[in-house]
Order: sequence, then structure tokens, then C-alpha cells
Amino acid sequence: MNIISYPDLSSRPHSLTVERVMENTIDVLYEAWTKRFGDWFAAPGSVIMKAEVNSVFFFETQFEDKRHPHYGRFLKLEHNQLVEITWFTSGSKTETVVTVEFSTNESGATVIRLTHAGFPDELSRDQHEQAWPMVLEQLDRRMKELA
Repeated sequence: MNIISYPDLSSRPHSLTVERVMENTIDVLYEAWTKRFGDWFAAPGSVIMKAEVNSVFFFETQFEDKRHPHYGRFLKLEHNQLVEITWFTSGSKTETVVTVEFSTNESGATVIRLTHAGFPDELSRDQHEQAWPMVLEQLDRRMKELA
């Protein structure tokens, strides 16, 4: 049995939470986070990912003609309910934790609640707090286009 090693976030207390009502179904969005990163977030052909607890992943993004590698591990997977991963980029220089929860609201629409924890300072957290809503918007748009 593999032991899941969680990052110690006690010295990095800054976190953020964003929510977004999505147009896509929970099935589509869960699959996007576990099997289809290359369709909406990562640079084409850069994804190495197997959605299993304790499995590592790698992908790159391109921004302003620069390559941005991302690494992580799957910490928890609850089908169509939750994806929890570690998140490491050259920009953050530390292993953080991203938790994505999938639910429906009172009108039946899909809701994603994303929590990103373990930032060493407020500036890093604030930069991600500005970026994640745009990322979730891109996720919803791209998955709808590909449906």
C-alpha cells in the first residue's frame, strides 16, 4: 500500500477559494481535471498524467512565448465529487495543494469550488486568486466547444 504524503502547509498559511457556476456537466468537468488537461489547460502534447492517487503528473503551459512547467501528484480522487492534487510551478517554487469540488446548486447547475492552499505570502496568493477565475472560465468554454 502506498502512503500518501501531504505537503506540510503549516508555515505557508495563505489560501484562496473561488467558485464558479459552470455550463458543463460534472462528468465532463471531472474528466477534464483527470484525463483531458491537454484539451483546456496544458500546451498540446505536453501532458503526462494518469489519474490515480499518488500518481505524478507533468504538463506545460505557454504564456507570452515562455514555457511554464507544472508538476504534481494526485492526493485524492472521488469520482465526480473531488480532485485534490499537489501543484508545483517554477513561479511558486513550493508545493501547494489544489482541491476541486464538484456539486450542483439549487437550480441544478454545476458548481466548481476550487481551493488553492499553501502559499508562502499574500502576493503569491493574490496572483493566483486573479488567475483561477480566468482558468475556470477557459475550462468551461473549451469543454463546451469540444462537446
